[in-house]
Amino acid sequence: MIDAHLRKYIDPTTDRAASWFVGRGVSADQVTLVGFFIGMIAVPVLWLGLPLVALVLILLNRIADGLDGAVARQTGPTDRGGFLDICLDFFFYSAIPFGFALMNPDQNALAACFLIFSFIATGASFLAFAIFAEKRGISTDLRGQKSLYYLGGLTEGFETILFLVLVCLFPGAFWWMAIVFGGMAWITAISRVIAGWNAFR
Repeated sequence: MIDAHLRKYIDPTTDRAASWFVGRGVSADQVTLVGFFIGMIAVPVLWLGLPLVALVLILLNRIADGLDGAVARQTGPTDRGGFLDICLDFFFYSAIPFGFALMNPDQNALAACFLIFSFIATGASFLAFAIFAEKRGISTDLRGQKSLYYLGGLTEGFETILFLVLVCLFPGAFWWMAIVFGGMAWITAISRVIAGWNAFR
């Protein structure tokens, strides 16, 4: 919801960090892949019941997600990089609720299923809008230079990161926070469907 407003604060920092990586020959795809594998380690870590360790891994993943785009802007974005980035983002976001389900199946499994269901809705509506926006030549740089059209909503990157931080700090509250956040994600998905319905008449 506030991602676009945060860009003016985030971009200068990520651009400086990206310059360091670019100077050492590190590619955006390498940052994406390393960040993804770090983030996925959070799943077995959650299964072991170590949410604070998982939080560190999740934050490192999200830092890498911001950094890979900054590296790409300095070295030249590619379709392969954009494709890889968005795929691995959705894989990661769905993996974390699965980790909480593994941690405490009796309490968390149903809420995790609902949250993943909600993520499928937001992901599908996001990608479907981007496909047809590209087909019609619709573009925006509101959220920075991206490989595809980024349609906003109630639950964007900042809100999702905040949710992940909170459930790692308060793992016993995962089940109800997942239901609340899943409901917010459905509001995002429905708003995107309505936006697409109106935009692609």
